[in-house]
Amino acid sequence: MDNLVLFDGECNFCDRSVQFIIKRDKNARYKFASLQGDAGQEIIRQHQVPAEMDSLILVENNSCYYKSSAALRICRNLTGGWKLLSLLLLVPKPIRDYLYEIIARNRYKWFGKRDSCTLPSPEIRKRFL
Repeated sequence: MDNLVLFDGECNFCDRSVQFIIKRDKNARYKFASLQGDAGQEIIRQHQVPAEMDSLILVENNSCYYKSSAALRICRNLTGGWKLLSLLLLVPKPIRDYLYEIIARNRYKWFGKRDSCTLPSPEIRKRFL
């Protein structure tokens, strides 16, 4: 499945990020699955995602993108000025991922953790696996 965003369903920041994407994805291009769910685990197995990867993952054109690459590739397809962030893909990946990792390492401390994913509205629910 293409245009699939896998996210940490226990992370408040990740949940807000998904809501952010949904709001700006006017063509409903992206579908979503939590890393902890059965569908997410199956996608991880199919694409041989490294076990330690608990980052944002984008499956696009049958390829997996992680961390900053995933986030910036998603921005390419959002409405408004968010598309401009995709220009940061020109920055070397080690630099981008270093900054991404700072946020990722501290996401529970800064934004909190939840026991389960937020239940989306019925019209949005069809975009979740």
